[in-house]
Order: sequence, then structure tokens, then C-alpha cells
Amino acid sequence: MSTSAEKMMRGDVLLVIDVQRDFCTLGRLAVQDGDAVVPLINQLGSQFQHVIVTQDWHPAGHSSFASTHPGKRPYETIQAFYGPQTLWPDHCIQGSPGAEFHADLDIPHVELILRKGFRTAIDSYSAFTENDKTTPTGLAGYLRECGFRRVFLAGLAYDYCVRFSAVDAVRAGFEAFVFEDACRPVNLATSIADTHREFAEMGVVRLATAEFV
Repeated sequence: MSTSAEKMMRGDVLLVIDVQRDFCTLGRLAVQDGDAVVPLINQLGSQFQHVIVTQDWHPAGHSSFASTHPGKRPYETIQAFYGPQTLWPDHCIQGSPGAEFHADLDIPHVELILRKGFRTAIDSYSAFTENDKTTPTGLAGYLRECGFRRVFLAGLAYDYCVRFSAVDAVRAGFEAFVFEDACRPVNLATSIADTHREFAEMGVVRLATAEFV
């Protein structure tokens, strides 16, 4: 089925992941070239009637912060009660400037802002479930109630929050499409290769914005 704007369906929604200051230039957890996604996402947003954005929203002292664990450094891995957990620099702390959306993000018709990662003991990459894989955010139910069937994703970071959100969208019964050029990765170890492998296994479709805009 074509995914062009001309073939958009009533059940399509754009899910914009974590386009926040801390993930962009000079941010506490800056993704290389993260700012570059903003113009593309603005273009995509103008093509979709329905847009949802997510916002990382951590309390100070969150369990995923390396600073919370004496002797640990960012990007090390610990064993949390729900499995392996990468430790990050402090970022997107509730109410801080770094948690704000990028100043140039311009999608005035956003209908829902979904905050995630606000539970101190559990990190949350996916827009659908916390990292324990059982605690729901409520997004799947919202999408079903609204009649959405296809979820298109863009944002930061490609190999973490976009990846987990896309895979969980499929697990929740939706078709998932990722605008790869409207994302940027953290790129730790094999994270990009793992993302591509998992997308192929789960049927997540990788797109370029030029195929759609």
C-alpha cells in the first residue's frame, strides 16, 4: 500500500518522539545532529491531520541516571529489576529547560502530549510501555479509541525511543512506519544494527520523508 500523502488514511497518526532540548545541540544527552530532524518533522506534521508528541519527563534522581548510582558512569549498563538498563547523563528533568521541546518544533495542531519516564524506578523508552514491558502508558488504548491503525514515527533517538516505540506499536496491533531520515541515533555499540534487525523481524517499515512529503 502506498504511504504517500495522497494515500493517507483516516486511521493514520504521526508520533513525534522526544524532540527536546536535552537531546539536541548543547543538551545534556545531545544526539549528534539532532537539530536536523526538526525541519523534516515540521514538514511531516503539516501532512498529518493527527499528531501526537512524546516528552521524556524524569524526576531528579531517576534510576536511569548514572549520577544516581555511586561509582557508575554514563553509558554503563546495570541490572535493574526489569532487566539490563543503560545509565544516562541526567536529562529531561521535569520542569527544566532541557525537558522543553525544541524551540523550532512547529506543529500547532498536536492533539496529545504524552509524558514518559516519570516513574522514578523505571525508565521508559517506548511511548507504549515502560521498560519493564508490562506497565502501559495508555497510548495504545487512546489510539484504538480514536480508530488509528497506522503509526508513523520520527524523532529522537532512532535506536532507542523511536525503536522501542515502533516495535511496541506493532506488538499492540498497529502497523508501524519510521521516517529514518527524520531521526538521529545515539549509536552505542550495536544499537543501530540491532534496530534494523528488530525492525525487519517485526515488520516495521523504514521510510524516507521524500517518499511522503
